Amino acid sequence: MGFTTQFFVFVFFPICMVCYLTVQMLEKNKYLKNIIKAVRLLDLILIIFSMGFYMWTCFEDMYRFALYILFVYVAGKMIEKRRSRKFLLVTEDECAGKEDHREDVRKISWAFPVLVFAVIFLVFCLVYFKYTYLLTDVWNFLFSRAFEAQSYVAPLGISFITFSAISYIVDIYRGDAKAGDLIDCALYLSFFPKVVSGPVVLWKDFKTQIFKRCYTLDSCVNSLNRIMIGFAKKLILADQFGALLVDIQFYEGGMDPRTALGMMFVYMLQIYFDFSGYSDIAIGLAGLFGFELKENFNFPYRSKSVSEFWRRWHISLGTWFREYVYIPLGGSRCSKQKIIRNQAIVFLLTGIWHGAGWNYLLWGGINGFFVIVERLVKDKKIYRRTPGIVKWFFTMVITLIAWQFFRFTNMAEVGICFNSLFAQYDLVDLPYTWKYYFDTRMIFLMVTGTVGATAFGAEKLQVWVRKAVNSKIGFLVQEAVIFSLFVIAIMCMVNSTYSPFIYFQY
Repeated sequence: MGFTTQFFVFVFFPICMVCYLTVQMLEKNKYLKNIIKAVRLLDLILIIFSMGFYMWTCFEDMYRFALYILFVYVAGKMIEKRRSRKFLLVTEDECAGKEDHREDVRKISWAFPVLVFAVIFLVFCLVYFKYTYLLTDVWNFLFSRAFEAQSYVAPLGISFITFSAISYIVDIYRGDAKAGDLIDCALYLSFFPKVVSGPVVLWKDFKTQIFKRCYTLDSCVNSLNRIMIGFAKKLILADQFGALLVDIQFYEGGMDPRTALGMMFVYMLQIYFDFSGYSDIAIGLAGLFGFELKENFNFPYRSKSVSEFWRRWHISLGTWFREYVYIPLGGSRCSKQKIIRNQAIVFLLTGIWHGAGWNYLLWGGINGFFVIVERLVKDKKIYRRTPGIVKWFFTMVITLIAWQFFRFTNMAEVGICFNSLFAQYDLVDLPYTWKYYFDTRMIFLMVTGTVGATAFGAEKLQVWVRKAVNSKIGFLVQEAVIFSLFVIAIMCMVNSTYSPFIYFQY
């Protein structure tokens, strides 16, 4: 079940909100208030609907997911129980000769092995379902074997769930947050606005909001606006771009250069509006239930370096890698060689996380390579004097090229795509050229998408918009525009076949 399906919009979400709001109203009754809070009925409703949302895709996966949640909960409790004894001690040497304190030290030492075992198990689950084919290919290549991997269907959202689970147990081990009870853990891992494709929420950020949720008129209005904008991004722009890409075909090994370039650019727009649209909907849905999820995109196509691009693109994923990989490896507080090593590891893992294919490794490698190059030349005089517009142009060219490795799983198709840019075809021999694909409507959508992904991120424009909507007329105009776009998006949804979000496969 996706957010932009008719069942979700007209059945699942309305029923969920009615049940949630009804319990909220009953909670105001002085006779029922203590009972509802004691059994945590609001949280149980969210868990039930979240598990139903998850079950809709695969009934069997729900049972696996329930056992998975139970494992994470038990591991977190075991780590916290042993870690809490540390506060009884100063140093192990001061405990010499005190039998009871030596026993405490021994028990503390079990916290780390439990952490290691839990992380290994969680990573194993991810590898087992997503990377069996890739590992089999590597094994066959290295040892000249011919093993065939068994086909597995990865559980829905396994990559995002794994990162959330690791955040849960690591934050407990570090003391950044206390372990929750089973309801807390289940709500964190299954919360339906984020369970499938994020944003990746850290446990220490989520934990603080479970009992301190924000319910105000402004927050509700902003959440609804985010949902409607997300629908517009997905259904009016991303899905239209996706439909065009499905129609574009390679004929006799290629296409005319303009079509090839246009196809590459359209995919660059599609993946942004598809994923940022999903993130807007997820953030808006969470906001309606009182949870504030952090921003996941900040106009990445305005970036003047690949490093800046990754600070603006899929921010929650970058935050996770920084917290649990980059900083533990030493971060930026070490020698230049180790910093480069740390960045290379992060981008290698980023590529692997996205999928079990050589194309993802190349995509991660390309981004990592240029991030490292930028670090090496950032203090050079020629780089500092390079105009911002030039830096932006080259960053977008690199991003445009890298996205094609992300899109095509077959390297032969990547080769055809790039060869078509420089191929000389007699247009008479091609059944369809760029004029067929890029009509007036598509060009309008491409211009609209380009302006929306770049110009709307200008700070001065954002300041002007905030001032304008502070007035009653400005606010009403804003709401009228957003609601109109939402109506158009719903019409697109009803009158077209369902197109799942690109990041659902990760």
